[in-house]
Amino acid sequence: MEAAGTRAAIVDRAVVVGSLDGLEGLTIGRLAGDVGMSKSGLVRHFGSKQGLQLAALEAAIEIFTREVWEPAAAARPGLARLRAICAAWFSYLERDVLPGGCFMTAAASEFDGRGGPVADATRAAWARWLRVLEGEARTAIDAGELGPGEDPAQIAFELNAIAMGLNNARQLHRDPAAPAHARRATERLLGPS
Repeated sequence: MEAAGTRAAIVDRAVVVGSLDGLEGLTIGRLAGDVGMSKSGLVRHFGSKQGLQLAALEAAIEIFTREVWEPAAAARPGLARLRAICAAWFSYLERDVLPGGCFMTAAASEFDGRGGPVADATRAAWARWLRVLEGEARTAIDAGELGPGEDPAQIAFELNAIAMGLNNARQLHRDPAAPAHARRATERLLGPS
């Protein structure tokens, strides 16, 4: 297998392992064994465990983007796009695209009180996503689709909290009613479709 293909296979496996065991659960030894190569061969691709973690995080962001943002991007900006984002986000969580649920939610919980490059990259990814949600909420408010007194940052916060709560309820509690609860909470926030 060529170097780019080997690296991609390692990263794919790292995302799966990271979704189940967290980014700290990613070890050079484990991944090397999983993909059938030596530790030194794996290190050549990433340089360190931190390099491996950052590569896995970047790949997870690409999956999240493909699964959540891209299906909603064609919707009309504002309320229609916010609803499309929520529909895609909930679908992503319900379909168990990754076996451990939302990698980004898990990374946020794992690194929320830490410093360093992996925590910084996780924070930056979430900050970008919250800006997307806030921008769509602002567009909806400006268009009169949501009340003029609404706070776009609050809407972004609540939508994020609903999705993180859905991930937690599905992964930790195995709650089959969680998707319906999330949809009702979203409807309360954004109004009926």
